[in-house]
Amino acid sequence: MLFKQQVLLRQKLFVLGSLAIGSLLYLVARVGSLDRLQPLCPIDGRFGPRSQDEIPLRALQFKRGLLHEFRKGNATKEQIRLHNLVQQLPKAIIIGVRKGGTRALLEMLNLHPAVVKASQEIHFFDNDENYAKGTEWYRKKMPFSYPHQITIEKSPAYFITEEVPERIYKMNSSIKLLIIVREPTTRAISDYTQVLEGKERKNKTYYKFEKLAIDPNTCEVNTKYKAVRTSIYTKHLERWLKYFPIEQFHIVDGDRLITEPLPELQLVEKFLNLPPRISQYNLYFNATRGFYCLRFNIVFNKCLAGSKGRIHPEVDTSVITKLRKFFHPFNQKFYQITGRTFNWP
Repeated sequence: MLFKQQVLLRQKLFVLGSLAIGSLLYLVARVGSLDRLQPLCPIDGRFGPRSQDEIPLRALQFKRGLLHEFRKGNATKEQIRLHNLVQQLPKAIIIGVRKGGTRALLEMLNLHPAVVKASQEIHFFDNDENYAKGTEWYRKKMPFSYPHQITIEKSPAYFITEEVPERIYKMNSSIKLLIIVREPTTRAISDYTQVLEGKERKNKTYYKFEKLAIDPNTCEVNTKYKAVRTSIYTKHLERWLKYFPIEQFHIVDGDRLITEPLPELQLVEKFLNLPPRISQYNLYFNATRGFYCLRFNIVFNKCLAGSKGRIHPEVDTSVITKLRKFFHPFNQKFYQITGRTFNWP
């Protein structure tokens, strides 16, 4: 009896040993095959050589949480030093246009692992008090990033403020400038809607759009009304062209960014010399909100604030027609200067 038990025990040990050795040999072979396969298609090699201290883009994808903690001020100086993080001046700025989709563009570009955004509008170049604090103050308002990432900020007031082009030129004459535009009349009404909401929130009264957009004395378009003036894109762009060549600007279609964002983002990636990383996976349509939301990964999704996509008030059709007729020659000139044509009426 004892002899049979010993034989059975030896058989079990032999089977278990064989399984263990087989598993070990499989793992060795598997690791070896992975090592052999890996150099055939290194992801970073497809975009040209990079310096020894550069952070691979795929590594940056996993550092978002860490950067988020640093942005909240939860990092020590030692942690910042160890992770080689810096606060950089922007290499690209979204300079406008107000109510064109600047926030949506900034958030969508932040999907790219090589892009880091300034969360708040800095208003450095359009605010005399801030500008007097100097470039170093401006730099310290930027988020922490890795040296090879691109920092981007947006302040739509830059586009229409006279002093801004020269001030940005003095900081960086080769900076890349992004302008996002919408159909001018729609943009003007959206501009009005935002101001109207602010007035209503404070229980204040406000004129109807028609009364502001049309001069009651002449019955012509009121060019003194800021919402109208901002939509004359070519007038503002001409001032910028005194300092920067047109090649340093990229015009984004704000209307298309709402309905079909990916192609617009791919054009921006190309303009910024970034490898293509934003895909359809990163963008999904939220039927409840009525516009696209962002998917960073399987865990983290984000939609724009509820204040985006406000319902516009009804505007007299004759006023809309008059505004579109007024904007038409300016639009044609804008197409000619930028080389991009829009289907604006």
